[in-house]
Amino acid sequence: MCGIVGFIGNQQAAPILLEGLEKLEYRGYDSAGLAVRNESNKIEIVKAKGRLKTLAAKTNDGISLAGTCGIGHTRWATHGEPSEDNAHPHISDDSCVVAVHNGIIENYQEIREKLQKKGYTFYSQTDTEAAVKLIDYYYKKYNIGPIDALNKTMVRIRGSYALAVMFDDYPGEIWVARKDSPMVIGINNGETFVASDVPAILKFTRNVYYIGNMEIAKLQKGEVHFYNLDGDEIQKELTEIKWDAEVAEKGGFEHFMMKEIHEQPKAVSDTLNYYLLDGKINLSETGMTEERLKQFERIYIVACGSAYHVGIVGKYVIEELAGIPVEVDFASEFRYRNPRMIKNSLVIIISQSGETADSLAALRLAKECGTETLGIVNVLGSSIAREADYVMYTYAGPEISVATTKAYSAQLIAIYLLAMQLAISKGLLSEDDREELMKELESLPDKINKILEDKERIQWFASKYANAKSIFFIGRGIDYGICLEGSLKLKEISYIHSEAYAAGELKHGTISLIEDGTLVIGVLTRGELFEKSISNMVEVKSRGAYLMGVTTYGNYSMEETADFSVYVPKTAQYFTTSLAVIPLQLLAYYVSVAKGLDVDKPRNLAKSVTVE
Repeated sequence: MCGIVGFIGNQQAAPILLEGLEKLEYRGYDSAGLAVRNESNKIEIVKAKGRLKTLAAKTNDGISLAGTCGIGHTRWATHGEPSEDNAHPHISDDSCVVAVHNGIIENYQEIREKLQKKGYTFYSQTDTEAAVKLIDYYYKKYNIGPIDALNKTMVRIRGSYALAVMFDDYPGEIWVARKDSPMVIGINNGETFVASDVPAILKFTRNVYYIGNMEIAKLQKGEVHFYNLDGDEIQKELTEIKWDAEVAEKGGFEHFMMKEIHEQPKAVSDTLNYYLLDGKINLSETGMTEERLKQFERIYIVACGSAYHVGIVGKYVIEELAGIPVEVDFASEFRYRNPRMIKNSLVIIISQSGETADSLAALRLAKECGTETLGIVNVLGSSIAREADYVMYTYAGPEISVATTKAYSAQLIAIYLLAMQLAISKGLLSEDDREELMKELESLPDKINKILEDKERIQWFASKYANAKSIFFIGRGIDYGICLEGSLKLKEISYIHSEAYAAGELKHGTISLIEDGTLVIGVLTRGELFEKSISNMVEVKSRGAYLMGVTTYGNYSMEETADFSVYVPKTAQYFTTSLAVIPLQLLAYYVSVAKGLDVDKPRNLAKSVTVE
């Protein structure tokens, strides 16, 4: 949730830290802070409430905070309101230990009470301060070095964390420790970097190490040493990041979200091309064989947020194409319902970051139950990618806006390909049908571009409904899955109350919410369900609703019912989500812009939810 950056090298640290934190501000933006070791070897700390620009102004863009070793943090509040006291970095009573933290310390109250009895005082409401002072306690009580102090702390605390720590007695060093929260370490030309996510350091290096769970690392100029919980040094291999740093910049667009909406054709194409070989699907890179695919008798898709909506679509597509029963669970519910998984099941975990806390916990539960797991993730070397039995990467590139667009579209492609390959392995897809579906898949990028050419009409319509109080989305079958994502996009960046309903459920209570002027958006892409869905739209219109319809070219009878119609190109019924979701993303974006809101950083939300 929060963002961490650290640097040791020959350059001034503060400007580099600020630049890295700017790339991570999507992870949290209610306060920020820096700790830099100055020329007198003292650690100087500056913190500010609010956006990172406040901290930048306070430090003259980092110029007034001199030193070549430091750590920085941008916060998304979990414990304690946004304030300078609660902002990171946090310090021990005598400033001997300084640290920043991403994650949640579940037993912080217990630790806090113990330390207060030992004479420690607390100035903040955060869980992080308890962790910092526990490190200090072990460091001083046993007169031990950083490795042992961190080891003892890691054994004592419960929860998830990525910690970057500076010890006053150890100049020129940054110590990091990790459990469940992401952390990447980069190295280049005698300088060392650490961050919560790759975009923060991509400008400076492409060569990174991924620190493992329950591991510690010591960072020095141009070198890194890794240790396990026993204090034994362990070896790691460098990984080369192939993302282009320019991909993480706005590229002339006003907001990252609009840039990423326009990058969807490329994200779709890149993900497709990676898994196609001579016109055929090749999933060998995932580790799954056709023989193993043939044996799966039930699939469980587990995810959160937009990834969950991909799962809903996946249920329809996999069941229709491959004939395999599919259950879809919120990750936060899956692990607590004591799931009963039959033999020869596959649990699919979908997560853009590969670090989503609930999804990672669900994966571990599935593995404990002896069920095979497949991770569909966008981030190379992420926790889910490392721990799943099989991994299917999406190739959306870095996604900065909190509201996902291109990562969602790339996940859909992964699900389509998996569904098709499952059907092929079970002999349920003829060669002619396979070729026809492949042709449709490969045409999706061009069709998405065609929809984007019509965005000015949607902008005009959005301006009319920017002040709406409630908006409802209705659809049947796979269209209901599309509605779920459209509704989420709208509510998370426009702050308008929005709900999605299966259209057939309207008469079971929901229709009572419709009044004069209520905007209802119907998604109607399934030919066999078109007339039934139209009748649902007529029902709400007769009760005063204003209607927007999303359908495919050719269904012009929509004009007789809807007040505003949006058309998308036709494609195979399994793939309509990839097209129909685009106008809904644009609608959400333009409503948010019309309201003057911060599109890329909606209130109370963070890009990667690495805590429960």
